[in-house]
Amino acid sequence: MSQHELTKIELSDLHLINILLCYLLSRMPEPVPPDDLYDIVVGSGIINYFYYNDSLSFLTQNGSIVLAETPDGSERRYMLLPRGELCAKRLKDFVPKIFRDRLVLTALRYNARQKYENEVKITYEEMDKGYYLHLRCLDQGDDALDLKLSVPDLTHAKLLGEQIMKNPSGFYGKIVELALSNEEPPIDLSDN
Repeated sequence: MSQHELTKIELSDLHLINILLCYLLSRMPEPVPPDDLYDIVVGSGIINYFYYNDSLSFLTQNGSIVLAETPDGSERRYMLLPRGELCAKRLKDFVPKIFRDRLVLTALRYNARQKYENEVKITYEEMDKGYYLHLRCLDQGDDALDLKLSVPDLTHAKLLGEQIMKNPSGFYGKIVELALSNEEPPIDLSDN
């Protein structure tokens, strides 16, 4: 079976899914809100909705994870308990590395996207002929960059917006770099 074919496989062994969820939570820098955990796990394509819910229920009941309030009481997040940490550490190798990598990569990309969405605002504004992609890069609430790009249609505007959101700081850096290295076009005086 090729690497590409393996990425299309959904896990259906609840034991492996339990280990994988514990492993994911052990790799996260902080406890995870329920909606984010769902988006990461089910969005990865590895685990379907039903197995995800069965696993959360099992792990909560056996004391591996807990849905606890944040210290300020503003929200609830899934936390790994010592039993879950032990599961992640000792049993992770039972889950093929490709699944561990794919789930962790999905989580890292999800977290980066969440951060970007707080720092970058993209809207699509209809014009008579096409759309504007309106991009605002924020730095502590102030605009570091406010840019409108004219795009032929909404499909292209959204495609461009998705590409920018893959690495907004890289996009911003390239614009600044281009501006700093911009030069006047050479003037040909040879016929003078």
